[in-house]
Amino acid sequence: MTGDLKIKLSHSQQAKAWAAEALYRHNTEATGIDDRAPIGAEVCDPAGKILGGLWGRTELGLLFLDMFFLPHCLRGSGYGARLLAVVEEEAKRRCCHRAVVETSSFQAPGFYANQGYEEFGRIDFGVAAHSRIFLSKHL
Repeated sequence: MTGDLKIKLSHSQQAKAWAAEALYRHNTEATGIDDRAPIGAEVCDPAGKILGGLWGRTELGLLFLDMFFLPHCLRGSGYGARLLAVVEEEAKRRCCHRAVVETSSFQAPGFYANQGYEEFGRIDFGVAAHSRIFLSKHL
């Protein structure tokens, strides 16, 4: 059968979701732990409109931070630190011991360093003088 298989480029969200579920089932079978859960916090205006937030997941004792956005007008106001603190506290409640995040050199590495995150890896990419930075923190 392997001779009949074909490989094609794809951007199918359906295929990606299927593969993610299959991979998670494999991980659960290998570890015996089924604890993946989304996590997030949002900052909203008085009318309830979402202005920004922080989203990720907890799994296997780790907090994975996937996306963090605040509009320019809220940066430097303390809302970012407050969002991060809320998510980290919930992750600790879920028995997470470390947090992991990746960011770009032109995004927020200084913010994460100010919140106690330490760089553990860096990869330069195709934009001059910029890189992807990987950080972690003990919770």
